[in-house]
Amino acid sequence: MSARLLSRWVIVFGIAVAAIFPLILPSWATLVTLILAKGIVVLGIIILLQAGQVSFGHAMFYGVGAYTVAFWERYVGAADLLLFLLLGPLIAMAFGLLIGLFVVRYREIFFGMLNLAFSMVMWSLLEKLYHYTNGADGIRVARPTLAGIAFTPEAFQYVLLYLTLGLVLVVSYAVQRYLDSPLGHMLRAIKSNETRLEYLGISARKVLLIGYVASAFLGGLGGVLVAIAQQIATPEFAYWTKSGEFVFIAILGGTANAFGAFAGAAVFETVRFFASAQLANAWQLILGVVLIVIIMFAPNGLIGLLNRRKPSAEVRT
Repeated sequence: MSARLLSRWVIVFGIAVAAIFPLILPSWATLVTLILAKGIVVLGIIILLQAGQVSFGHAMFYGVGAYTVAFWERYVGAADLLLFLLLGPLIAMAFGLLIGLFVVRYREIFFGMLNLAFSMVMWSLLEKLYHYTNGADGIRVARPTLAGIAFTPEAFQYVLLYLTLGLVLVVSYAVQRYLDSPLGHMLRAIKSNETRLEYLGISARKVLLIGYVASAFLGGLGGVLVAIAQQIATPEFAYWTKSGEFVFIAILGGTANAFGAFAGAAVFETVRFFASAQLANAWQLILGVVLIVIIMFAPNGLIGLLNRRKPSAEVRT
């Protein structure tokens, strides 16, 4: 069996597990939803990694999506889930455009640290403006309707799960097509030889800005889904450790394929779930050991294991 065919079967198996497993164990429905939602955010990190840029502040867009839901419900009123899924990513994308116009001028550590700085500014505002944000306590998010239909808590967890799974398929396909497109190749050229790209008359800043705005959109979408699944939005959504978590998951899953984001998120959340239950104060130690093992034996991440039989020229990152 070729590596490409094996990868497809693994992806189909993963989708089937995500769809069927929560029906057998209902208590896992929310956990699988969180895995899928965080995988969407990590897709944004993977887009930026194609250009060799690491964002240590991507959680700010995740927070924008979450607080779009929270602020709307607090200051406007109850709304439909479809509205949140449209509004959250679009507002995050607008933030991404404004911030991206500035940060895409910089590369490598400066790019990463500037993103971190913007993220911490947002986190501080959410913490200090208590009158509007409830500070560290956060804002509770009520269960929204879907297309005007209200669901019981038990039914809603499955509605959100399968809606999230559908979104995963759509955005994964879109991201993979984007990475395989000429624009995606130009994004990777920023990492390999940006000067050559400029010689061809292509603005590296514009190419990176498009990728940055797309990654912000995905961050906002994931934030909306997680805030609704957890029914709360807190400043922790925008904290720097959350950004580090997304980078961790991207490295764990691998950046050569869009589905690496979900493989990494599945391992990360599952290990954290069981490790925190057994070793509440040391689950980070277990995660660290897992990452070290992955880097030593699978430097291209979990998805990279499936591509080992590919000729090296086919591996894009």
